[in-house]
Amino acid sequence: MTGLDWAALGLFLLCWLFYEPLLALVSRRSGSLNSDMKVVREVWMRAMAGREIRLVDSQLMGHTINSASFFASANLLLIAAVAGVLFGGESALAGVAGVAAETGSLPQLEAKLGLVLAALARGLLDFIWSIRQLNYTLALIGAAPAADDPTAAESRAAFAEAAGAALNPAMQAFSQGVRTYYFALAAAAWLFGPLWLGGGALAVLALLIWRQADSPAARAVRGARRLLG
Repeated sequence: MTGLDWAALGLFLLCWLFYEPLLALVSRRSGSLNSDMKVVREVWMRAMAGREIRLVDSQLMGHTINSASFFASANLLLIAAVAGVLFGGESALAGVAGVAAETGSLPQLEAKLGLVLAALARGLLDFIWSIRQLNYTLALIGAAPAADDPTAAESRAAFAEAAGAALNPAMQAFSQGVRTYYFALAAAAWLFGPLWLGGGALAVLALLIWRQADSPAARAVRGARRLLG
């Protein structure tokens, strides 16, 4: 690989691995969508613990688990497709080389596809961990003390705190999994040259930070979080 390839790869890894610290720095004043949603979910779990019928909470959790399962399944299909090309021999790699604008040598093409595969594999692990934690949260919701039991007020508060502590990491893992799709696209841009890889990584980083800090959804959730205290 050329020096420009190594520089672009280093920039890509820098954007990918240091996204969260950079987001925390940029959103220190106003907060971010993830941090605001953490508060919203904690309020949700407190409201859940005080409800007599928790059917809506179970349905919402089921929808979230289905969403994570859908992304995990799609991720697995993409991994199978990329791995099929990467390990399919020279004929499969030649097909990719015919589409890409700049592939270089065969080992370099394998490295480019390997980067895409690594990003997707990381996302799959995040989705799997998210699903497991969501199931733990669902069990906590089912085990929460009855809302009409006056002697269980302290237990309900403790269960709400425990459920929130399980739900927030689950959703953080889900967000990390979704984020890998963005970086996998940037990694795939390497097939067209190192400038595409570096530019794609910077574009993905800017887009993700904008969506977290200043998008209409982020501003709406921030306003709701302020109302919730």
